[in-house]
Amino acid sequence: MCPSGVYEALQAKASVFIERPFSLLITNMLFTPVVILSVLSSALAAPASIKPRALPTPVSVATAKTYLAALTVAAESNSPAYSRDLFPTWDTTVLKRDGTSVVVDSACAATSGKWVSPYDGVSTTLASDLDIDHLVPLKEAWVSGAKDWTTAQREALANDLTRPQLVAVTDNLNESKGDQDVAEWVPPLASYVCTYVRAWITVKHYYSLNIDSAEKTALTNYLANC
Repeated sequence: MCPSGVYEALQAKASVFIERPFSLLITNMLFTPVVILSVLSSALAAPASIKPRALPTPVSVATAKTYLAALTVAAESNSPAYSRDLFPTWDTTVLKRDGTSVVVDSACAATSGKWVSPYDGVSTTLASDLDIDHLVPLKEAWVSGAKDWTTAQREALANDLTRPQLVAVTDNLNESKGDQDVAEWVPPLASYVCTYVRAWITVKHYYSLNIDSAEKTALTNYLANC
């Protein structure tokens, strides 16, 4: 069974349902079909437009400025050399979180659905059009301090769904971004840049990652325009 949260939600509803008096059970039994029909009717009447889904909310501009001031400024170091294998990645739920009407295969991998890439506003119904971007690239994290972490700490960053670190985006944009930091690359959709830099600072602050001087200048300038 694919993890979706639906089972847990049903369990929660079931526990409340069981605790109610018998008279309320009868009322719910009679009322439930009406609710289901109402929900179905609303769903069928809703427009079929594709809307973007939000990643975990980054901190506010004011908090981002405070976090930025607290980050250590240091030159990047790639010694020892970065290796992708040092960041175990296992999460498969981002496409399901970021999309709607998502269909998965027997391995719980998304195959189709409705997505909007927040980096460029481009919509798609094909999972193959998307990549999962590590907002703070793993190599960037490595040269900013993660080289000194344990494998378990690096795994936590690579699969973090709590912070705004993983997002489904147009695949060629993810490829063009590569491992560049915010001094070198930001999303082409201007209205998303403020969200992107706040998310960047959120992740770097949470994991106590360093920033270099060019990165700090870029972040400061972007926040000033938020």
